[in-house]
Amino acid sequence: MAASPLTINSTVRLSSGYLLPLLGFGVFETTQNAKDIILEAFRAGYRHVDSAQYYKNEADVGVAVRESGIPREELFITTKIMSANHGYANAVKGIDESLKRFKLDYVDLFLIHDPLSGKTKRLETYKALLEAKEAGKIRSIGVSNYGVRHLEEIKEAGYEVPTVNQIELHPLCQQKPIVKYCEENGIVVEAYCPIIRGQMDNPVIQEIAAKHKRDPAQVLIRWSLQKGFVPLPKSATPSRIKSNADLYDFELSQEDVEKLDGLDKGAKGAISWNPVEAP
Repeated sequence: MAASPLTINSTVRLSSGYLLPLLGFGVFETTQNAKDIILEAFRAGYRHVDSAQYYKNEADVGVAVRESGIPREELFITTKIMSANHGYANAVKGIDESLKRFKLDYVDLFLIHDPLSGKTKRLETYKALLEAKEAGKIRSIGVSNYGVRHLEEIKEAGYEVPTVNQIELHPLCQQKPIVKYCEENGIVVEAYCPIIRGQMDNPVIQEIAAKHKRDPAQVLIRWSLQKGFVPLPKSATPSRIKSNADLYDFELSQEDVEKLDGLDKGAKGAISWNPVEAP
């Protein structure tokens, strides 16, 4: 469990040596007014934005970075290479295209978005990311939606392990074998769908929220932080963007955490695509 006290400035050091802000801001399905939404997140204190080629908002993220007035080195920008761009040549081209859309000199973290392209293309894509890192285009590389078998194939190929594995992760879908593998191999776990896409009517979640006089989303994000994960909540509503970052003047008790831990349904608890079993 992560050490307290946590603050909005809390970070974790990646195996690459760079610091990753523990609270991220997800921008999936954020295309309309994306720039303004991201600027709102920056005003609320977020310094870590999680984008992807598939989201079609890399350019908006780049504009928000430039208009924010925040020094570039204080921001952590992530993107992901989608399946259509897997394979060595496609990945090399896709990485450069992402940088052009962002209009940034480098991306802090570049992930393989999913393992759906098959082993050969996955490893070719990883090689392209490693080369882009050596060239200074990327500071850290990682993966998303990878199960243990996909992580093992990287190790077996003789490549450095990913700095990050981003997976669906919340009390109903805790992906324990993947989390255990990541913890044992120095891979930081990022949690997408940390607030279960608003499906928070579970009585245990409601009870703990009432106890702390907090909304359920805050309880769920706090659970992620206290478990040592990097949650990536998303919202287009300014009040929600702010409240999802207002997490640092309360703490879940050990009993609270254990009750939430007890909600795990394994893969049946997933509410997203969760392709961690891809061949």
